[in-house]
Amino acid sequence: GLIAALECLCRAATASVAAGQTILILSDRGVDATHAPIPALLALGAVHQHLIGLGRRPAVSLVVESGEPREVHHLACLVGMGAEAVHPYLALATVRALAVERDAVRGKGFPVAGPDIADTAEHQYIQALEKGLLKIMSKMGIATLDSYCGAQVFETIGLDETVIARCFAGIPARLEGVGLPRLAAEVLAQHSAAFAGREAPAAAHPALPHPGFYKFKKEGEYHAFAPAVVHALQRAAGADGDYAAYQAYSTLVHGRPPTELRDLLDFVPRPPVPLATVESAAAIVRRFSTAAMSHGSLSSEAHETLAIAMNRLGGLSNSGEGGEDPTRYHDERNSPIKQVASARFGVTPAYLVAADELQIKMAQGSKPGEGGQLPAHKVSDEIARIRYATPGTALVSPPPHHDIYSIEDLAQLIYDLKQANPRAAVSVKLVAEAGVGTVAAGVAKGGADLILISGHSGGTGASPLSSIKNAGVPWELGLAEAQQTLVINGLRGHVRLRADGGIKTGRDVVIAALLGADEVSFGTAAVVAEGCLMARTCHSNNCPVGIATQRPDLRAKFPGTPEGVIRFFLHIAAEVREILAALGARSLAEIVGRSDLLRQVPRAHAAADRLDLGRLLERVDTAGAAIHNTTARNGRVQTGDLNARLLADAAPALAHGRVITLDYAVDNRDRTVGATVSGAIAGRFGEAGLPDGAITVRCRGSAGQSFGAFLAPGVRLLLEGEANDYVGKGMAGGVIVVRPPAAARYRAAANTIAGNTLLYGATGGALYIAGQAGERFAVRNSGALAVVEGVGDHGCEYMTGGVVLVLGPTGRNFAAGMTGGLAYVLDLDDTFGRRCNPELVTFSPLDAEDEELVQTLLLLHLAETGSGRADELLLGWDQVCARFWRVQPRGACRPQVLHPLLARPSAEEASVPAA
Repeated sequence: GLIAALECLCRAATASVAAGQTILILSDRGVDATHAPIPALLALGAVHQHLIGLGRRPAVSLVVESGEPREVHHLACLVGMGAEAVHPYLALATVRALAVERDAVRGKGFPVAGPDIADTAEHQYIQALEKGLLKIMSKMGIATLDSYCGAQVFETIGLDETVIARCFAGIPARLEGVGLPRLAAEVLAQHSAAFAGREAPAAAHPALPHPGFYKFKKEGEYHAFAPAVVHALQRAAGADGDYAAYQAYSTLVHGRPPTELRDLLDFVPRPPVPLATVESAAAIVRRFSTAAMSHGSLSSEAHETLAIAMNRLGGLSNSGEGGEDPTRYHDERNSPIKQVASARFGVTPAYLVAADELQIKMAQGSKPGEGGQLPAHKVSDEIARIRYATPGTALVSPPPHHDIYSIEDLAQLIYDLKQANPRAAVSVKLVAEAGVGTVAAGVAKGGADLILISGHSGGTGASPLSSIKNAGVPWELGLAEAQQTLVINGLRGHVRLRADGGIKTGRDVVIAALLGADEVSFGTAAVVAEGCLMARTCHSNNCPVGIATQRPDLRAKFPGTPEGVIRFFLHIAAEVREILAALGARSLAEIVGRSDLLRQVPRAHAAADRLDLGRLLERVDTAGAAIHNTTARNGRVQTGDLNARLLADAAPALAHGRVITLDYAVDNRDRTVGATVSGAIAGRFGEAGLPDGAITVRCRGSAGQSFGAFLAPGVRLLLEGEANDYVGKGMAGGVIVVRPPAAARYRAAANTIAGNTLLYGATGGALYIAGQAGERFAVRNSGALAVVEGVGDHGCEYMTGGVVLVLGPTGRNFAAGMTGGLAYVLDLDDTFGRRCNPELVTFSPLDAEDEELVQTLLLLHLAETGSGRADELLLGWDQVCARFWRVQPRGACRPQVLHPLLARPSAEEASVPAA
């Protein structure tokens, strides 16, 4: 019946187009007791594909009028599959009815919202849908609705090829699954339930069941961390939690209804080996790590407990993308994995050198394409200090396209990190999605030592509801694809693979290893082991057990101990040992990549048993091909020649405190100049670095990318020539000067002499450029001072601190997302008002204090660069001072100390004669 209905619908669409109709409305308003609806997405997809096949799709617009769509994802699917407009009539009617009902309740002793309450509710609902759709478009890097409409940027899970061919042609589908007959049966079952007992009085109608889509309900769908699972895990991790308690927990997890792809897999029987011959639990837990959860999302007590536990085990804890208190770097509270997210919160040279592994977060599997966010009420003074931000200001971690536009940019960041900390491994966190294997191959070629494949589960405790569902795919899919692609391309032996996303037990660990994972990360399970109750109040700062909160009163209730976390992971390792013995293996290393030891098994579940996991289990290796990691490091990235020379030549300054000056010729093969010596300084002297001017490096020529990246205090880099992208990336101190050659014939102020994305994530220091810079200047600047003579688009985006003076033209979208610091902009052609993004900032003329500050910056710029533009402006100050704007975050007070170079002396200091 469903197939016939789809064919009838397509014939009707063909006839309408032939008759010259230009808008086709696909409506299910005709549903009654004897007519069931065609699912809206199937109807749209079938007509859309049918008209494409006829070459007539551009001739019409498709409108979906349906009672089905009610959430953002529903709207996104319909528009993404070709609907130019959507009318969710039942959702709109429901919102209006709920508003009137609640208004009536509020009228009993509560303020009444007013007669237009239904209209207001409907308007707010529409706004929420539209905002959600825009958010999804932004995650996909799509700026206009026309580009998203019909773009089909989806991946299907569990639909067979006949459905795909008829309705969703071109969308990746790797698992087969249910077909039209099964979908029709589900529609008819829902239809029968909806119309059952309609003849009876309304009071006798059955109540609607609660599906429990977002929060656990006893009568709703299964949740991986249902209360029974949480309680069983905590009993296993408790002081009296023996291995029998863990086995009860593991049995509960693996007796669940099919929930993850691994629930459909089992081990191929093999002759066992004695348990005593299997590697120890201590060796196994060294392959474990905790997932990236920042100090900020977690309290310091919860964050440090995980770090202490993993350090005692010999595993790894992850700082997350929020920096870490420097007092932790040299004791067991230190997180060996330091994450370098795109937003770069609190990334300094000392942070980098305190790591054994540096992790580049491209995205997380549970929220692919979406940056993290720390709400304002969780940004305490402590968190703001660590993150170089303003207390009480929301912190948004944007997606990675702020500094990584291509695999080459990612390779450059890998190179940067290896220059700053040559002893650390570099990992890259990727999302499990169709095509991740190709990306993983590029990452391996780019020099990464480890690739993390992150699945869709977990990481959602503080997420909006629209981010929890329909985001990402299981890590099993991504891991299998990455493993197979790396093996085919001869790259698997150069990198380790790690998996995360809802891993809970030793069985999960072994399945991950068989699919290709050398290591695994635990996120939610580790937090539950230290006391999380899954209250899902993370975002509100009201965690009842002091884990996901910064409130002191709630943090005092934190119940977790390192011993509990250690106990849980040792239980998991014990289960791994038992499974290894049953598989006839004596170590995890023996089974990595051995997907032939897995088989799909039926689970007596009509939909799950239709899936085909054959592609996950395929072995693609040939004789001699490596199927797991065989080297400790990738070996494709070495310390740059100039960085090695600079480190050796700077030895007198590091060892004996001598003031030295060095001279080098540079070209664009010399990348990340200064990072290695800065790492050495941070390793020896910490955040404070060396005294100002201890090491001066004079360079001549065209510097390669990341000149002065992660620069430490005490280092001055003076470049006579030009520089590529990422100058001053993550700099924490020191001074960088870029100026044209003395013999240059061009006018410096009118020419670009430095590339894009300068001062990205800088936390200190000063940058002077006698010329213009490219786009994204000072993005996420958190404390550096900069003077530049013109910038491209997106200047000072997401800036949280520091001072920027622009002595020339600016591109579009200046100061978007800026929440801290100050910017001063010269506006000679009266265009800045159209180029500044006023959402979070105000701009106003200079007052007397501003004038003094800008003149000071001009004098510093002139002294450092000999800038002709600075000289002109100082000489004609009375004529140009009115052409400057001060840009600052809304509601912000001018900081008392903007930057050490601009700090005014105290009265006592001012009375001391200069030396």
